[in-house]
Amino acid sequence: MIAQLSIVLLILLVIAGLIAFFFVMKYVKLWVQGWASNADVSMLSLIGMSLRKVDPGTIVNAKIAAIKAGITIATDELESLYLAHGNVPNVVTALIAADKANIPLNFKRASSIDLAGRDIYAAVQTSVNPKVIDCPDPAKGRPTIDAVAKDGIQLRAKARVTVRTNLDQLVGGATEETIIARVGEGIVTTIGSADTYKRVLENPDMISKKVLEKGLDAGTAFEILSIDIADVDVGENIGARLQSDQAEADKRVAQARAEVRRATAVATEQEMKARVQEMRAKVVEAEAEVPKAMAEAFRNGNLGIMDYYRMRNIQADTSMRDTIAGTGHAQPQEPQQPQQPGPAQP
Repeated sequence: MIAQLSIVLLILLVIAGLIAFFFVMKYVKLWVQGWASNADVSMLSLIGMSLRKVDPGTIVNAKIAAIKAGITIATDELESLYLAHGNVPNVVTALIAADKANIPLNFKRASSIDLAGRDIYAAVQTSVNPKVIDCPDPAKGRPTIDAVAKDGIQLRAKARVTVRTNLDQLVGGATEETIIARVGEGIVTTIGSADTYKRVLENPDMISKKVLEKGLDAGTAFEILSIDIADVDVGENIGARLQSDQAEADKRVAQARAEVRRATAVATEQEMKARVQEMRAKVVEAEAEVPKAMAEAFRNGNLGIMDYYRMRNIQADTSMRDTIAGTGHAQPQEPQQPQQPGPAQP
């Protein structure tokens, strides 16, 4: 029984020894790498990194790279950046690239840029090798910047902006979209202020000069080195089209006003016709009173039968003359009654 317990304890001790061996060897390897590279990383620091959930390999390799490049970075600073979810290898690589290119950049600024979400290594590369930005951005679906000169001719321009990163303003500075927007605004303003499109075609560099004078890189993460006009094409005659559209609009307004006047005239004409009919009705009504008046005159003895016939003969003569002269129509004759003998008129 005792022999069996001894065997079990021996096996457990062997297993624990193997685990401790591999655990120690992991840190011993890193410690040896740091010691051989003059990177001051103690064994206790390596163990403490594991307890703080920091990858010791990342820290040691980054510090070795910095030491070999002649850059001194404290181990605690690398750990702080790692715990803040920074990209430690990228920051160290950017510091090495900036040092080789004689660009002033310290670990604190590089860390702040990385923690701000910017790619510090790409920024350093852009500082060394300037970047060319197309204006407008072809990815936005607009191939040219369109502007109209004072003579109404449209010009379509393309520009290429050469920039390099301004590390001092990289944190909080505007991005490429702002540069593209400002350059586009400057191109539109310059073309719009030209008296004629021919002047722009003859001297495209006038656009670059005027745009550069505006200081478009203020408040951005870039420094504009040059603005080059890649292409300028003649577009439509916007002035003529606008005049044509204005003339068409004026024509429609005039037609609308004429239609209003025509409708008013038609309404007035209908109103006058109605008044004529009304007057005719009154005439007919008045003519209907004539027989009544004549009958009343007969009854009162104010009109004799011979007077009546003389009046009818005069009416017939007048109607006949109007018919012959073509100035009127014969009035219908009332049927004449046979003359009845009556008392002599006084």
